[in-house]
Amino acid sequence: MTTAECNATVPQNIVRIIRKKGLKQKFVAERAGYSEQQFSDMLNGRKLIKPCDLYAIAGAMEANVGELFDDAGLEGREEEVG
Repeated sequence: MTTAECNATVPQNIVRIIRKKGLKQKFVAERAGYSEQQFSDMLNGRKLIKPCDLYAIAGAMEANVGELFDDAGLEGREEEVG
């Protein structure tokens, strides 16, 4: 199983929430304690998103961790993150 497969819908949901709230990836990355590159690697499947990352990212977006796993927000969407 690849890193991208392990992360499944989480990166897509992060991007969806960022867009929905009108945030910038750089802002979320810095607020969560990551460099832009580290955050980009997480969103693009080059770095595994660990449980501790989920809490930091959700907190930075002022979102609930459960929203990161919500498949309902992604139905019918095949979107490239980046």
